[in-house]
Amino acid sequence: MAKEIIQTEKAPKLLAGYSQAVKAGGFIFVAGQGPFDPVTGEVTGETIQEHTRQCLKNIAAILLAGGSSLEKVVSATFILDDEADFAGMNEEWGKWFPKDPPARQGAKLPIRPKGMKISIAVIAEA
Repeated sequence: MAKEIIQTEKAPKLLAGYSQAVKAGGFIFVAGQGPFDPVTGEVTGETIQEHTRQCLKNIAAILLAGGSSLEKVVSATFILDDEADFAGMNEEWGKWFPKDPPARQGAKLPIRPKGMKISIAVIAEA
């Protein structure tokens, strides 16, 4: 199976050895995205809603670079630093996926760097 590495300057750069996304088998697999500004590399905002929004902006940019979009997301995995943030994350999530939302699973794990409240990875149709 052929695979294509997807990279865009419109989403944060990842550490060496990581790809923003990989297109293979008719899908795009987007690596976990944090709430980082693509230009400054800094965590944006303070609330879980702001962090969720920035993660989804980054994911949207990566999907666009791969010829896809948020509308084609079929599965998502999120990691929250604090499970008390679930309601706020879910509120923002609903704005981005108002109908036919993707399958979703989540976990609560300590996240680093400090101040990062969420990380989101998705799989979308190519």
